[in-house]
Amino acid sequence: MLILGIESSCDETAAAVVKDGKTVLSDVIASQIDIHRRFGGVVPEIASRNHTLQIAGVVNEALTRANLKLADMDAIAVTCGAGLLGALLVGVSYAKALAYGAKKPLYAVSHIKGHIAANYLAHDITPPYICLLVSGGHSAILKIDDYENFKLLGTTRDDAAGEAFDKTARILGLPYPGGPEIERLAATGKPTITFSRPSVKDKDLDFSFSGLKTAVMNYVENARARNTSMNPADVAASFQKTAVDMLVENTFKAVRRTGLKTVAIAGGVSANAYLRAEAEKVAYEIGARLVYPPLRLCTDNAAMIAAAAYYMSISGVAPAALDLDASASIPL
Repeated sequence: MLILGIESSCDETAAAVVKDGKTVLSDVIASQIDIHRRFGGVVPEIASRNHTLQIAGVVNEALTRANLKLADMDAIAVTCGAGLLGALLVGVSYAKALAYGAKKPLYAVSHIKGHIAANYLAHDITPPYICLLVSGGHSAILKIDDYENFKLLGTTRDDAAGEAFDKTARILGLPYPGGPEIERLAATGKPTITFSRPSVKDKDLDFSFSGLKTAVMNYVENARARNTSMNPADVAASFQKTAVDMLVENTFKAVRRTGLKTVAIAGGVSANAYLRAEAEKVAYEIGARLVYPPLRLCTDNAAMIAAAAYYMSISGVAPAALDLDASASIPL
């Protein structure tokens, strides 16, 4: 089964051709990072305009690299949410036009399901398992019962982990995107600063990152106000350690409670090497299997969208109608 995937939820215009939900025949990404870096973050209107300029060329390039034509596709898949509404609408509108013109079924894919499916492209993994989903918009612990049914075990009460990384990077004066910059800076520092960890008493698998971000901001502002020495690398390392400890601790708490022995990490923050290393330590200690996508599939891409659509199709999910609309938010 050949599926053309299209992704435009934020600042990457992407298209890919995937065979049978496993084999990536092409994977094309046009990134807007350099455009948005000067603003310190993604500007939605600029993102939408650039998606409009890029999408036709990106889709054509994906088909060309796969040495296939649109007529060869068995289905088209597109991210319908969550993300920036204007950006999503570009992809959804283009995919609907392609599906209508080529008379192909259209699958409306949740961006969240896409990130989860990224691991199916890289690993021989089947449900049930525990998934730590960590990105700029979401932080959640999910029990993946099958390809289409997930149980939410824990989520963030405020900021997502990726959002906290980006905001902390801004506090330290680091460029966009902040997550990789925090990781690079932290590698040169030591976690010598103790930042308080917010506790969530009524549901102990939930996260709260807003207080951690505020603690970093107060530490930095106090140091600057008092003109005392501060090592930004130590701040970054201490923040990263605190955030990762929270993610890993709750994830493996869920593993122990469910008895499942396979753990997947998905989403943009799964690219963080420190998170991977700390999760690997705990997985080894308890005899669990840990998987995460290769770096290219951690961040937004269309291969994961095409893969997710394949598992939707074999699970009996009906294709979308041509009145499909985009949605800025989709329930986990």
